[in-house]
Amino acid sequence: MNNIENKRLSRPEWLKVKAPGGDGFAAVRGIVKGNNLHTVCEEAHCPNISECWSRGTATFIILGDICSRRCRFCAIQKGKPAEPDFSEPLRIAESIAKMKLRHSVITSVTRDDLSDGGAEIWANTILETRKLNPNTTIEVLIPDFEGKTELYQKVFKCKPDILNHNIETVQRLYSTVRPQANYQNSLKLLKDAKEFGLKTKTGLMVGIGESKEEIIDCFRDLREIKVDIVTIGQYLQPTEKHLPVERFVHPDEFTEYRRIGREMGFEHIESAPLVRSSYHAEEAV
Repeated sequence: MNNIENKRLSRPEWLKVKAPGGDGFAAVRGIVKGNNLHTVCEEAHCPNISECWSRGTATFIILGDICSRRCRFCAIQKGKPAEPDFSEPLRIAESIAKMKLRHSVITSVTRDDLSDGGAEIWANTILETRKLNPNTTIEVLIPDFEGKTELYQKVFKCKPDILNHNIETVQRLYSTVRPQANYQNSLKLLKDAKEFGLKTKTGLMVGIGESKEEIIDCFRDLREIKVDIVTIGQYLQPTEKHLPVERFVHPDEFTEYRRIGREMGFEHIESAPLVRSSYHAEEAV
């Protein structure tokens, strides 16, 4: 792994996107700002923000915008989070209603500072969203709750339509990329969700130092626990303080991962340079 201070690689043409704008983008931004909400689209510097917001879709973040962990790939702010806002679930539900979404995606920062990891607000958000939006499918992208089964089971019991938890990278790189997380904990959470009866989803980054063989080994681990949906995208370094990009993966290699994943039996796989966890999420449903 190169030093973080190393010079950034120049982005190839296939990773260049247009600046955000347009009426649809402005409408979504107005709803988000007007309800004092946060989105992963903004906080994580998502390259697809223009496309998704122009289509009227967004991924909401609950439990604030400051994460208690310090993963070395993620652009979301790190530090001491604020106290949880128990009115947030209703505001999320109301915003989804205003946007008239057929499919909603909700995620959160990791809140290891809370005794329940934020499980109560997670549950309330799903329940409020379903109450106000009975015809909207709900996808949740949850943290690992430090591997505490009793906490993430509270989310399972609210029966989201899709339970997403990102594995993020291959096992060998966890200590570098996600030093406060555990590969086996993430696999167990996904396995438990499947056994609970939920449709499961996960996502990986590439170009951060892994090999093709390690990605395929990770696929095997995910198929063993019957994960349904996988997303694969290019890691992009958010700032100079984050891990550097080791290589820009060519679109042909993403096509190969999609082919391999389908042959291995994943129900749906999104694999392309700009793919992120919630990219085209409604199509996977």
